[in-house]
Amino acid sequence: MKMTFIVHNEYYKTQVMTLLHEAGIDYYTRWDGAHGKGQGTEPHLGTGSFASTNSVMMIGFRDDGPLEALTKAITAANQVIKRPDDRIRLFQLPLERIV
Repeated sequence: MKMTFIVHNEYYKTQVMTLLHEAGIDYYTRWDGAHGKGQGTEPHLGTGSFASTNSVMMIGFRDDGPLEALTKAITAANQVIKRPDDRIRLFQLPLERIV
């Protein structure tokens, strides 16, 4: 089992939801309005000239199939996102238990 966190600029919310749907994933927890700064990227703090914020999604996977489909879809989507700062990030961790 795996746990993922997907972090993306809120501008890409519709696109990320489409990627989940196409991968057959209809389960997640989302936090909108997240503030942060990635390594080597511009901050998303909701202030300044481009007052963007992030969304964070947590998804627990019992099977690897949907996760692999989502990973491939995010990789493909990032190929067409021009600014590296705006790419969709997926962080994967082991998941020991779902109760």
